[in-house]
Amino acid sequence: MNNFSWSDPPGQATLPVARAGVPMILAGAFITAIFAMLGFALPALLGLTATLCVCFFFRDPDRVIPAKPGAVVSPADGRVITAEVLEESPFYDGRCKKISIFMSVFNVHVNRTPIEGTVKKIAYCPGKFFSAHLDKASKDNEHNAVWLENAQGQKLCVVQIAGLIARRIICYVREDQRVLRGQRFGVICFGSRLDVYMPVETDLSVSVGDKVRAGTVVLGFMETR
Repeated sequence: MNNFSWSDPPGQATLPVARAGVPMILAGAFITAIFAMLGFALPALLGLTATLCVCFFFRDPDRVIPAKPGAVVSPADGRVITAEVLEESPFYDGRCKKISIFMSVFNVHVNRTPIEGTVKKIAYCPGKFFSAHLDKASKDNEHNAVWLENAQGQKLCVVQIAGLIARRIICYVREDQRVLRGQRFGVICFGSRLDVYMPVETDLSVSVGDKVRAGTVVLGFMETR
């Protein structure tokens, strides 16, 4: 049995970027070219630098996904800032475990599904833009919640949360869609946070302060039936 799998086909580009960033990259490259043709060296240099920064932010590396039974993989690159048990939550029925991952502007911002299963519900909620590392960001900030259910009937919710700089949450999946563990499902632009709510019986593999990578690092293991 293979230890890893591909959830998405490997990209064909040498430097893959998320499709959400392509319009910004093309616009930056066009403006830079105009400045260069007009002989405006400093604006052209600034434009080139900004375009390269946008390319860096929207980088979208291929990832191989652990194929271990019951594994819940990280939906984001970043640092674990919360690992706790909740008695109740608007994103989960009953007691659950919550992992929060903070993404700085230097992290890859492509989000991946934590488990294989079916998208049962998606709910977008407008809100404020507090710094994503604050506890109140989970409740008050603009967010997009995606509820998943696996073949064993176990449920999980992953919430994309906008941060202080972020002003756009992108979600590619739709309700009733089947998804694979580690599959790309969205992007949050320019600094943000993801919360994962999972069954309270989940055996966590990470703790506060750990650095994680989307699709490759296992947050924990749900009970297999």
